[in-house]
Amino acid sequence: MRVPKEGEFITIQSYKHDGSLHRTWRDTMVLKTSECSIIGMNDHTLVTEADGRRWVTREPAILYFHTKYWFNIIAMIREKGVSYYCNLASPYVLDEEALKYIDYDLDIKVFPDGEKRLLDVDEYEDHRKEMNYSDEIDLVLKENVKILVDWINNEKGPFSMEYVDVWYERYQQLSRRQ
Repeated sequence: MRVPKEGEFITIQSYKHDGSLHRTWRDTMVLKTSECSIIGMNDHTLVTEADGRRWVTREPAILYFHTKYWFNIIAMIREKGVSYYCNLASPYVLDEEALKYIDYDLDIKVFPDGEKRLLDVDEYEDHRKEMNYSDEIDLVLKENVKILVDWINNEKGPFSMEYVDVWYERYQQLSRRQ
């Protein structure tokens, strides 16, 4: 698979553990690729849910995906500050069609004031039983929650304002070239 270049657009597809398509984002701009990660940008991006409902993202959002960590991070740039939505998910894979990952229901939301909330615990437990998440996956996800909370608490990577500023500026530069 050819690695997308900065400024190119890709599709993102999230799946559930049972292989069913969960959600698709069209036209995510690639800001940077490395051996292990992809940084992208959504800005008024079309999203299609598994049931066919469609909506458009409301604000610019910087996306962080990694091949080793079991989470991805969305930094939503809003008037009141940056909010984060972190999906506990499999590491991504990239093929000719899209960047793909499995969404494991658990999410951490971080508000501009730093408040953190672990979301969808009930949904995770229901799907864990329904879709037979292994004990190994359960352990990996719980360990990755700890890593994520550490990143949040220490403003690592996407959780630093410098990161948000640099990548939002890069997005603006690339957008002017389009």
